[in-house]
Amino acid sequence: MSVFNIKRVDRLVAISVLGSLLTVWLVLTGFDAVTQFLRQLGSVGRHGYTVTDAVVYVLVTFPRRAYEMFGNAALIGGLLGLGGLAGSGELTALRAAGLSRLRIAGSAAGVVAMLIVGVVILGETVAPWGDQQAQAMRLRMKSGNLGIGTDSGLWARDGDDIINARGTTLKQHGGVSEVQLSDVRVFTFTRDGQLSRFQWAKRAEHDGHQWLLHDVRSTTLDAHGSHSTTMPSEAWRSSLNPQVLAQSVILPQYLSMRDLRRNMHYLQSNGESPGSYAVAFWGRALYPLNVLVLVLCTMPFAFGTLRSGGLGKRIFIGMLLAVGWYFLQQAMVNFGTVYGMPPLLANLLPATLLACAAWLYFRRRV
Repeated sequence: MSVFNIKRVDRLVAISVLGSLLTVWLVLTGFDAVTQFLRQLGSVGRHGYTVTDAVVYVLVTFPRRAYEMFGNAALIGGLLGLGGLAGSGELTALRAAGLSRLRIAGSAAGVVAMLIVGVVILGETVAPWGDQQAQAMRLRMKSGNLGIGTDSGLWARDGDDIINARGTTLKQHGGVSEVQLSDVRVFTFTRDGQLSRFQWAKRAEHDGHQWLLHDVRSTTLDAHGSHSTTMPSEAWRSSLNPQVLAQSVILPQYLSMRDLRRNMHYLQSNGESPGSYAVAFWGRALYPLNVLVLVLCTMPFAFGTLRSGGLGKRIFIGMLLAVGWYFLQQAMVNFGTVYGMPPLLANLLPATLLACAAWLYFRRRV
């Protein structure tokens, strides 16, 4: 087959797969957005939350939903695209012309590979920004004294104090999520608006009873000047609700890789395990590989005895296997986390096993 014909084959497969993929992607993401909008309507009327706020919430989180749904859309769209070619007899003609299953599946995966570049950029830029805006809305709804700035971190008013925490991280203790504030600044003002005290702490934690500041530097201002002291730790009387903060911190899987890396470095520098941040980081880094491997491994269900009328059944089985693989992957990642397996290996192992299975299939059925 000539190079010209090969390009025509790629274009034929690409058009069929691309149309199905985009349609499925739009339907899945749209359905998820509508479901979330209906959930948001349940909060309308509380703390000044309006229908407009619900619409804005859904819109700013739409990029993240599109990112999460792309893998499923690529799988289903690829199967439906090749299924359409099989139904019209074009897939049979391609096989009769000498094209291998791997060659046809590679054309379908090529379309996914081109789209996934834009999807990854979406997941690292617009999607995290939208989630930050959404979490800020949720935080304002839960507490009118709290706010989140995109670059300046958490801001809160606590009586005569103005609090700013540049970083927030979630830690798991006994299955309970706890929030830890880093680079904390506390500004205390007098009744007439004059700054009377400034505190800086490397981090702040809630021990279940009270807040504790660590590596604290306090500066007091009075008529005689400024006076500074340093302490390794100090009890902090604050009315900040740790449960509200924990619910309002952006989950690791919704952060960009840059933010995940920063939180990992912060935890490691304090002698703590990066935990869920490391798992989320490598999950994001290996996202393109996982999607492409899954698409390649489900393509065999579009082949077979194409005139037997069992294409729909094979597609259904392929989807079930994909769902089963998703839960298997999550189980292996959780297993690795519990038993101390490196997060990179825990995330890479499922894709490696799946790639080996696909290689064996295509090697036996050229």
